[in-house]
Parts: sequence; C-alpha cells; structure tokens
Amino acid sequence: MSQPKYKRILLKLSGESFSRSGERGISMEEVAHISGQVIEAQKLGCQIAVVIGGGNILRGSRFKANNEVIQEATAHYMGMLATCINGLALQDAFESQGCETRLMSAIKMDGICEPYLRRRATRHLEKGRVVILAAGTGGPFVTTDTAAALRSMELACDILMKATRVDGIYSEDPEKNPHAVLYSELSFQTAVEKNLRVMDSTALSHCMEHSMPLMVFNFRKDGNIIRAVNGDKVGTFVSNDVKETI
Repeated sequence: MSQPKYKRILLKLSGESFSRSGERGISMEEVAHISGQVIEAQKLGCQIAVVIGGGNILRGSRFKANNEVIQEATAHYMGMLATCINGLALQDAFESQGCETRLMSAIKMDGICEPYLRRRATRHLEKGRVVILAAGTGGPFVTTDTAAALRSMELACDILMKATRVDGIYSEDPEKNPHAVLYSELSFQTAVEKNLRVMDSTALSHCMEHSMPLMVFNFRKDGNIIRAVNGDKVGTFVSNDVKETI
C-alpha cells in the first residue's frame, strides 16, 4: 500500500458537522459518517488529531459583551464545555468501529477525559490512536479555529485540514451568492487581504507566520478526507508558496 502524502494531520471539525443541515444538537448518524471517513484515512498510515467546535450546542461568541446576565468570558467557557460533549460523542463513534481513540481536553476534567499534554498527545498519535482535542485552547476569547492552528504546530503536523459544508474557499459566501468563485489554490496573504472568512484572522495569521499549509474541503462528500490525505486536488489549498488559482 502506498503511503499517504501527509503523515500527520490536524483535522478541524465544526460543531455544525455533528448535526443535520439546518438543525442543532447531535446526530449520531452524522457523527458516525464523519468518524468512518476519518478511520479510512487513518488506515492509509496517516496519524490524525481532531479539533472540534461546539456551535451545534452553544457558541460563546453569540453572547454579546453587553449581556447583563452572562459575562462574555463565561459564555466562552460554556462553549468550550460544548466541544467536550461533542468529543465524547465522537470518541464513542470511533470506538464503536474499532478505532482506538483518546479524548484530551485543554480544561482538566478528571473522570471524563485526559488533560491535553503535547508530549502525551504526540505519543498517542505515534501509537496509532486518533486524538480528539476538546475545549479549544482552554481560555476565553479564542476560537476553535485558532486552537486548531496552534495544535497543528504544537504537534508538528504536516497540514491543517478544515472540513466544511462547502467545497472550499470562495470569493463570497456560496450559500448567499450562487455565482461566487471557488479558489483551487490561494496564498495566505491573499486570503487576509480579501478578507475571505474561511477561518478567523488570528488562525490565518498563525498559519501564515509559521508556514502551516491549510486545506479547506467539503466533508459531506464521501472519500474527500481520504483524497485530501493523499494530496489529491480537493477543495482549496492555502500556503505561503502558491499564487491565486481559480
């Protein structure tokens, strides 16, 4: 069997990927579908860490700073707990299919999951376990996109992959403008200059500064994760070394 192009990846899954389109909460059918694709990619010989969002349950940023009941920092911690709920669901989905998994949280939760330690997470990856990383960075006012960028660098990943509901990065939101143009390749500088909102600006800046390539693709298309790991043309590839390509 040929080796995949990327030996170790960080896969970013949004909370919305855990629910059916237009719904909230957790659909185990959706979770099982995603976990099955990840397992197939891992069988190629790829080490996989997953950072998960919690927007299907609660998004801390939805609470405005002037909320008189819940402080904004508290809301962000609530959002971090939502990612842990998703992590537990994803862990069981992996293990129900025979895949050894470790759930690690940036917020200490004895009895539920392991604390995130870089060296321990690296060892789990080397032993062939899928590592699920929950609770973002462990601090408020930071998105899970930024957490994914930071973890991809901490764990010496070859690439950061973001699974979305659309086929890649577009010139505009394709769900609002059907004539939006899909980019095949893009530089980080162009993504920042054109304010292409595929990830928050902090996450993009970290990737650009540390030359961490980014791939954005549609996770709902069967086989896309495997194709992405093999280095096939899937979605949009972003790095410091490419020019804008449509």
